[in-house]
Amino acid sequence: MPVKSHPSFKISTPSDLENVITRAFDARRELVFDCWTQPEHLRRWWGCRGAEMDVCDVDLRPGGAYRYTLRMPDGSECGFRGIYQEIMRPERLIHSFIFDPYPHMPAEITVTFAERDGVTTVTERTLHLTKEACDDHLHSRLDVGAAESFDRLAEHLDTLTC
Repeated sequence: MPVKSHPSFKISTPSDLENVITRAFDARRELVFDCWTQPEHLRRWWGCRGAEMDVCDVDLRPGGAYRYTLRMPDGSECGFRGIYQEIMRPERLIHSFIFDPYPHMPAEITVTFAERDGVTTVTERTLHLTKEACDDHLHSRLDVGAAESFDRLAEHLDTLTC
């Protein structure tokens, strides 16, 4: 079933090793960047609908680590972690990404924040080590989870900009 989300939400696969998610938000890029990197904001939007972030540890500096743990509606937990490699507020963020059940399949994520006329377009590029890892990521309901998460971010931004 297709995901209904904001018209600007798109997922593409420019190569066998990467997927790219884009979405526009009606907010300044400094605010979007802060919502992407600060625990008090991340807890409000990161993850699919119905998920609650029980752990949100962020050491936002090159070499610093992050760790998120989501409690899903069925009570199960999902953990995510990584190391920040580059932080250029409010333009770009590069970090490793590991989904705890698959520690052997790390990825590198580059997030860019581009603003025009008060609208910020976020581009999240995930680079995998293998085609199989990229395919697994794409078939893990990435479309649903990312769309819901990005919609939740838009809703959170609305509460901050009204």
